[in-house]
Amino acid sequence: MFVGDEVVLDVSFTRARARLASLARAGLLASASEGAYSAGVTGTSRVGALGMYRVVQVHICELTERDGSSGLALRWEVTGPGGALFPALDADITIRPAGEQATVLALAGAYRPPLGAFGRKLDRAILHRVAAATVRNFLRQVAGGITGQPGDGRAT
Repeated sequence: MFVGDEVVLDVSFTRARARLASLARAGLLASASEGAYSAGVTGTSRVGALGMYRVVQVHICELTERDGSSGLALRWEVTGPGGALFPALDADITIRPAGEQATVLALAGAYRPPLGAFGRKLDRAILHRVAAATVRNFLRQVAGGITGQPGDGRAT
C-alpha cells in the first residue's frame, strides 16, 4: 500500500536542506518517528497494539541531492516477537523549493499489510487511515524541527 503526505514550510530551501541534514545526523528524525508512534527512547520506540508493545527500529540514509531537490530514505520496522504482525514502511523524505522563502517537505512510501488477504481487507477498512495519520504526524514533527516551530507546516 502506498502512503504519503506533504507540507509547505515558510523557510528557504537552503535553510530547510541544512536543517534536515542536521536533524538526520543528530538522530532527531528517529525521535520524530518515535513521536509519530507515541513515545519511546532515542532510536527506537514502543508501539502499543491490543496491549502488546513492540520495538520500532528506524533506519535513515544520508541526505542526497538530485535535480534541484534533496532527500533521504528511511525504513520503520517492528522487531522482536510479533514483529511480522506490523508492516514495515519504506519511504523517501524529500524537500524541494517552492519559491524564495518556501519549501515543500514530502514523504512518499509503501508498506505491505501483514496477514495476507485478511491484512489487506483490514488495511482497506482502517489501517490505511492509521498509516496516513502516522505519516502526517511524522511530517508535522519534522517540519517543526526544520522551522523551529513545533507542529509547523501547512497541508498542501
